[in-house]
Amino acid sequence: MATVVVNVALKPEILDPQGRAVLGALGRLGLTGVADVRQGKQFVLTIDGEVDDAKLAQINEIAATLLSNPVIEDFTVEVRP
Repeated sequence: MATVVVNVALKPEILDPQGRAVLGALGRLGLTGVADVRQGKQFVLTIDGEVDDAKLAQINEIAATLLSNPVIEDFTVEVRP
């Protein structure tokens, strides 16, 4: 069994109103020194067996086409044992 984590976040140049709202709330809650907040989403896939190069390529393709919007979002894929 392996775990694959796909993190998806808005590209830096895309306005993030939810992140801005959280940033404002953090200040109101007394947390200082936070310069910026960006929100995103995370997908955790549990894979039977090992994640070989072919499976990783397939997961990257799915992340690029199904799990994220490549016009406004970036993603990373991390394989955990």
